[in-house]
Amino acid sequence: MQRLWRLLHWRYLTREQINGFDNYKYSAIDTSPLSQYVMHPFWNWLVKFFPRWFAPNLMTFLGFLFSVMNLVLLSYYDWNFEASSGEEGTTPIPKWVWLSAAINIFLAYTLDGIDGKQARRIGLSGPLGELFDHGLDSYTAMIIPTCLYSIFGRSRVYSVRPMRMYYVCLTVYFNFFVSHWEKYNTGVLYLPWGYDVSMWGSTAMYLFTWWAGFERWKFALSLGPLGSLPLGNVMEAVLHISAMANLPLVVINVYNSYVKRTGRMLSAWEAVRPMWPFVTYFVLLLLWPFLSPNDIMERDPRAMFMLSGTIFSNVSCRLIVSQMSVTRCEAWHWQTPMFVMSLLMSLWLPILERPLLYILLIVTTLTHWHYGASVVNQMCEHFNRVCFTVHKRVTHLDVTQQQQQKTLQEQPEEQPRTAAKQD
Repeated sequence: MQRLWRLLHWRYLTREQINGFDNYKYSAIDTSPLSQYVMHPFWNWLVKFFPRWFAPNLMTFLGFLFSVMNLVLLSYYDWNFEASSGEEGTTPIPKWVWLSAAINIFLAYTLDGIDGKQARRIGLSGPLGELFDHGLDSYTAMIIPTCLYSIFGRSRVYSVRPMRMYYVCLTVYFNFFVSHWEKYNTGVLYLPWGYDVSMWGSTAMYLFTWWAGFERWKFALSLGPLGSLPLGNVMEAVLHISAMANLPLVVINVYNSYVKRTGRMLSAWEAVRPMWPFVTYFVLLLLWPFLSPNDIMERDPRAMFMLSGTIFSNVSCRLIVSQMSVTRCEAWHWQTPMFVMSLLMSLWLPILERPLLYILLIVTTLTHWHYGASVVNQMCEHFNRVCFTVHKRVTHLDVTQQQQQKTLQEQPEEQPRTAAKQD
């Protein structure tokens, strides 16, 4: 039992990382016109209506739960992405789900935008809130494209097959990861424009689907002499472009940090060190669908989307911890052998492929949740905070000190009475 207790209360953060958070200062640049001229004024106005006892981390977590609600709803009604395909024998997703998805994604976007403003408003901004916020954002990178795929489904004419949507998901993961890799080297988080556009675009698409029905997306755009292009393929291209548009700026910003000597000035090996876990999983999770003896991507695409999104979220969270604490990032992820063995076992015994996929998904999800909860708990202990409230922790030592102070305050009142009796 003692070993189990130690395992459940495992401390992932090293003393060096904990100490590194003490010197952390938030540094970010947001140049998105949509964010600067539309959203920030709206968020600055909206946050004033929230009571000061409303914890910023609670805002962050509630926003994340709204995104999770979309994933749960669409997984229930459309596990295999066939409901909006228009194929025979499929049952369309109820229209109310699309309206709910639009409301949920907008609420998630809004709460994600005002949590930092609430923290600064009540004097609680710090590394705990930023780590909590960006850690949940890394998970949302899987949720957004996965949910959007249900609008088009795996239509053979007007959409793309699951493997091509899988490429889109990998592109989104890479965009999120490389933004924090950029900060790992430069010390500054340059917020990509694509996030605001994707959130507004997702809200609009869900609303349109609720109003007009998924059938309205089933048409092809005429390109004149070049022929026509199905709208599903257009959206595929838009998602790729919006996700990768930030890459040239990342390269430029990292390069300028070396030229102007404003970054960490790491060696070439140390600068790319955080990339190795990401590249390793990227290769493994690309090989699996191609080598799959059961065509696993066609058979169970959602499980592959969720598995890849979960492990990339964990790798990104570890990078975020390193860049915020200014410590050396890991070059090897401990779960890699599990993924390699699962792939090899699937090739050797094809009948085990799908069970292994789900076992790996469950184990990866639970260990990722454990990592996130443990890291947040360590941060709360170090900064004397309670994650979802604005209050500080009350320890046994605090109670003892309060009792001693109360005793000292009462003593001066008793002394004059004793003196009066003696007189």
